[in-house]
Amino acid sequence: MTTTDTAEKAETLARGAIEARLAACAQVSAPVTSVYRWQDAIETSQEWQVLLKTTGHRYQELEEYLRGAHDYDTPEIIATPVVHGGADYLAWIQEETR
Repeated sequence: MTTTDTAEKAETLARGAIEARLAACAQVSAPVTSVYRWQDAIETSQEWQVLLKTTGHRYQELEEYLRGAHDYDTPEIIATPVVHGGADYLAWIQEETR
């Protein structure tokens, strides 16, 4: 998962990952309000979340893509392991990220 400050940037990150087969699917969520400390100040901003679905094997390449394509100094890049899932869906993710 990552976040960015516009819907357009979120879709660009999503499309780039899919085109490069680094993720099988990307979902862009409506704006969320983020409250965080940055450079000794508390900030509040709207961001769009991008949830990217990939395999453990492709994670490092996906992270490298996000770091290169993102315009934040310190982009949020979080991986959450899938403990269980539909076998057919997980196989589809595997196939789409080969």
